[in-house]
Amino acid sequence: MQNDNTRNTIIFVVSAVIIMILYQVFYLEPASKQAQTQRAQQQAAAAAAKAPGAAPAAGEVANLPRQAAVAASPRIPIDTPSLAGSVSLRGARVDDLFLKDYRQTVSESSPPVELLRPEGARHAWFADIGWTGQNLPGLPTADTVWTLVSGDRLAPGRPVTLRHQAPNGLTFTRRIEVDGKFMFTVTDTVANLGAGPVSLTPYGSVQRQGLPDGLGANQIVHEGAIGWLDGELRLDKYKNWREKGGKEFSSNEGWVGITDKYWLTALAPEQGEAFKGQFRVTRAGGLNIYDANFVGQPVTIAPGRQITETTRFFAGAKTVPLLREYQKSLGIPELDRAVDWGFLFILTRPMFYFLEFIYRHVGNFGIAILLLTVAVKLVFFPLANKSYESITKMKKVQPQVEELRKKFKDDPAKQQQELMGLYQREKINPLTGCLPVLVQIPVFYALYKVLTVTIEMRHAPFFGWIQDLSDRDPTLIWNLFGAIPWDVAATPLLGGLLAGPLGIGAWATLYGFTMWLTTAMNPPAPDPIQQRMFQLMPLIFTFIMAPFAVGLLIYWTWSNVLSILQQYVIMRRFKVDNPIDQLLGKLTGKPKAVG
Repeated sequence: MQNDNTRNTIIFVVSAVIIMILYQVFYLEPASKQAQTQRAQQQAAAAAAKAPGAAPAAGEVANLPRQAAVAASPRIPIDTPSLAGSVSLRGARVDDLFLKDYRQTVSESSPPVELLRPEGARHAWFADIGWTGQNLPGLPTADTVWTLVSGDRLAPGRPVTLRHQAPNGLTFTRRIEVDGKFMFTVTDTVANLGAGPVSLTPYGSVQRQGLPDGLGANQIVHEGAIGWLDGELRLDKYKNWREKGGKEFSSNEGWVGITDKYWLTALAPEQGEAFKGQFRVTRAGGLNIYDANFVGQPVTIAPGRQITETTRFFAGAKTVPLLREYQKSLGIPELDRAVDWGFLFILTRPMFYFLEFIYRHVGNFGIAILLLTVAVKLVFFPLANKSYESITKMKKVQPQVEELRKKFKDDPAKQQQELMGLYQREKINPLTGCLPVLVQIPVFYALYKVLTVTIEMRHAPFFGWIQDLSDRDPTLIWNLFGAIPWDVAATPLLGGLLAGPLGIGAWATLYGFTMWLTTAMNPPAPDPIQQRMFQLMPLIFTFIMAPFAVGLLIYWTWSNVLSILQQYVIMRRFKVDNPIDQLLGKLTGKPKAVG
């Protein structure tokens, strides 16, 4: 029977590997090449249909190169310590923005992260602020070219002022300011120089025209529509947003915008004034247009009078201290909830603050992760001790358990009765080994969530070959972690598989070893099939976890190491045989005493 189980396991593993290889070679790679060909054809057709340098009409979804879309309208440069880009005089939009402090890769020569791009470019992302009104010709639109009244560039302490004179006697003046980080302040003044009263409604919109490939596929971190509306955090992932078509909320304070994992664009109208926040999706030019906007209350302007509305526009990285600073200084409620703390935010937020505190003092985010894990382990040390003591006692009586199972294998009721008697005599409660673990699960999930969403881990180095804790481990077991000069990814047929789904790095290997050691220190399962499954779990989880950010692998591995050390001490105290002593005995050639 044992030989049959071994043979079946080997056949299963070999068959699974063969199926994965065939699936990669004959389905994934041809489908990927076909998709790339189709995208190239679509881009070529769009470029041929559009004259170079032509400005897109209002609402038109074009596919211009980014530089052509920027050059299609007159602009005012943006130059701050954190931002670079420009404001378009056509539409008076903030639609061209780069983040100076964040690069696309860890390379020093890598270009800065692009956040906004103008309408007409592929994957346009921009903010639009203005006024609507019924039967009022001449209101500024996306095609209106505003006149620069003052300022030659937008910088901290150097605002720019734009103006548009409508033929109906309305004068629109827009003052745009920016601080040293990521906050724009747009102050709109409308003066009525006509003969009769007019009614205008302020609005603001953040819009994305189509999405880059893969955006929104992350199931752990929220990406899509977001806002603090009607006293609640409102979320809509891109997929749900696209399928449902839109949502609307009434509020008198808050903000609304679009978020990615690390970046946020959000509009905050004047707080205390009633407005409607909306998530809308429309279809145009073969693309989904994602629009998160607010619409204020109509305001009547008498002849000879003027009104002013101020809108805040955040465009940048979701760094928690900065978001909280804006909450306090500008009165924008719950802006730090733009970071996806998850449903366990009562745990994740304070855990992040503690992690940030450690990071400020040690200067290495990887070390901060290790120290935070130690702190969490210390908090749960008493509970973990009870769990490991119960597990150790169960392993100590395992020979007696096996004897009872053999003795009463034909009488399950009697077998269970004898087992319960054994546990009672040895003062063992099997549930004691499970309950402390269940209590710890929410906390360790919260820590995992914090490490997933925090931008501080992005491009943060650790030691050695780890230069970006937010990326997967760059080493591979197939070339002995770089010891063999072999480019695994360039291998014909198998390169995509070995460097992708089967790409096991050094930290994933360490994680798999600690998983195996943890499993080996626990009592074996009663059923042979369950035993075989538990033996395979470390291998399976090694492949599952390998693509994750290496910072998470370091956390999981270190957490396993701390648990193993705690359990090892308890097993030595109870004089129970354990795999660590067995390994040391094999390495030294001497059996290790457990007493």
